Amino acid sequence: MKRIEPRSGAAFQLPRGALLTVVDPQGCQVSDLVAYNAQDVREVISNGRTFDYEETIQLSQGNRLWSNRSQPMLTIVEDSVGRHDFLLTPCSSDTFRHFYPDRPVHRGCFGNLAEALTPYCIQPDQIPTAFNIFMNVPVAGDTGRIAVEPPRSRAGDRIVLRAEMDLIIGLTACSAYASNGGSFKPIDYAVSVG
Repeated sequence: MKRIEPRSGAAFQLPRGALLTVVDPQGCQVSDLVAYNAQDVREVISNGRTFDYEETIQLSQGNRLWSNRSQPMLTIVEDSVGRHDFLLTPCSSDTFRHFYPDRPVHRGCFGNLAEALTPYCIQPDQIPTAFNIFMNVPVAGDTGRIAVEPPRSRAGDRIVLRAEMDLIIGLTACSAYASNGGSFKPIDYAVSVG
């Protein structure tokens, strides 16, 4: 198991068929995940395609995460929380200035992903809406209004995703105050092949 320290990120290759396990080791922490086709990084994870093909915004075990080219990228094979977000973009320095004007500005998950993905020649403008693991964003049925509430994940909760193609993955320990109930904690992950 590898650790992503609080308010930081990592990127790595995930071969087709491999399992990616993401664990919240202490509870109440979000992890932003982005995925790219390792053979052509212009093919990238897409929330719109995923919502369309899975016919839900409440993604959990059995659902697939799709690319902008309508190909399945990841399948959720295990999920102990069942609440994740695929509506909101990675937090950024602009997010901090907008929502937290009286707190120190941080580069956020966007900046952490940009740095981690640089070795794979992925530019900041190529970072899509992330699949925000464990993030709790309820949508009001009558108005469509969204809120960001503390994650429901507890210490040891996990999600396991299977790669449906060779991928480059970006993964963070989220930096935004509201996403994590006001605290910043690590995220653990492991890759198993074969």
